[in-house]
Amino acid sequence: MVTTDATRQAATDATGLTITEVRLTPILVADPPLLNTQGVHQPYTPRLIIEVVTAGGATGFGETYGDTAYLDLARPLAAALTGRRVTDLNALPALAARVCGPSPAATDAAAVDAGGLRGVQTADKLRLSVLSGFEVACLDAWGHAAGLPVHALLGGKVRDRVDYSAYLFYRWAHHPEGRGEPDDWGAALDPAGIVAQARRFADTYGFASFKLKGGVFAPDEEIAAVRALAAAFPGQPLRLDPNGAWSVRTSLAVAAELHDVLEYLEDPASGTARMAEVAAALRDTRHGGRVLPLATNMCVTTFDEIETAFARRAVQIVLCDHHYWGGLRATRELAALCRTFGVGLSMHSNTHLGISLAAMTHVAATVPTLGHACDTHYPWQSEDVLTERLAFRDGGLDVSDAPGLGVTVDRDRLAALHRRWLADDGGLRSRDDAAAMRVAEPAWVTPAVPRW
Repeated sequence: MVTTDATRQAATDATGLTITEVRLTPILVADPPLLNTQGVHQPYTPRLIIEVVTAGGATGFGETYGDTAYLDLARPLAAALTGRRVTDLNALPALAARVCGPSPAATDAAAVDAGGLRGVQTADKLRLSVLSGFEVACLDAWGHAAGLPVHALLGGKVRDRVDYSAYLFYRWAHHPEGRGEPDDWGAALDPAGIVAQARRFADTYGFASFKLKGGVFAPDEEIAAVRALAAAFPGQPLRLDPNGAWSVRTSLAVAAELHDVLEYLEDPASGTARMAEVAAALRDTRHGGRVLPLATNMCVTTFDEIETAFARRAVQIVLCDHHYWGGLRATRELAALCRTFGVGLSMHSNTHLGISLAAMTHVAATVPTLGHACDTHYPWQSEDVLTERLAFRDGGLDVSDAPGLGVTVDRDRLAALHRRWLADDGGLRSRDDAAAMRVAEPAWVTPAVPRW
């Protein structure tokens, strides 16, 4: 066999893509006192930053949940990746399934995932969320090595910018007992507070659609807040998400009150069976000839959950989240299934930093059927690990064509947030909104669903 210069170069390039080191950096990031049906955000939330280094000198970053249960699974996967190539992404799920046994800190399969509010937490869901961060890190490193943006590695972008929605929360002015980091947002505990919050989001970031995290107060109070938003922002898309806190009867009553102003109603009831019952009743009652769509990031968060939910027509919009589904490529597979079955698609968000937001933007840019502005918590996060925060323009983000994710990690900031994690006694290393609530209300118990 004749060895040519091109052959030698190809072999060198392939070797350069071999992973020589994987670094895991758990961090604690400041989080405001945002309220949801289970309680309140902790003053600091755990995230995990994953760094992949190749023999050719390329470095890639990924980000995912940093709770102890996830970190327990990330460590063996990090060790197993050394010696593999960043391009071997199809082998990642099987590798993770082999080396990541159930985490000792994993909650019972019947328990609710307080961090993501995504329904039950299982070992498979934990593993997929860990896997997602590693896949993004590999794609980022591959992109740097090849001089290509991540969206090009996913097949290319179909849009140059991705629209995002303002994520509104009922919130306290500050965390109890002086905990956490101060901010200037103030309290939002009534319709006027929510409208003021929305105006600031619109003025600062240019957001043109608004989602309210509900399930905090009685439904009539949250209906009033949505009505106030509709009056303040006439004709602009509104969403309401009570995280499954309502009964079927309450869900239908709220839908009847707000059908004319809601873009969609997200997870009003808990579980596919209840959602299917709500959806069927909405189809039968059609207010003004329109069927109010139901969206979810709770009852459809894995491929195994799709068949039942789609067959029962329980949801009309799936809010994808690459952290849940196992990465960016799995998100594209989900998008294809939704397109096949005529189900809409948008994007869910949980507390995240700029690495995750960049990854969300790259995959969103490649999905033709992304029909709604994506969720993002990013404006709520005052801290980041990037040298420069991602900047929203007119409610959206321009899609980067720079190599990899197109972001640069500030190692000093990363180290500082890691030192905070090291200094913690373990009380904040796993997110627990109910425990955070008990600091202010000692008798607080996570409400059973349906709550109303």
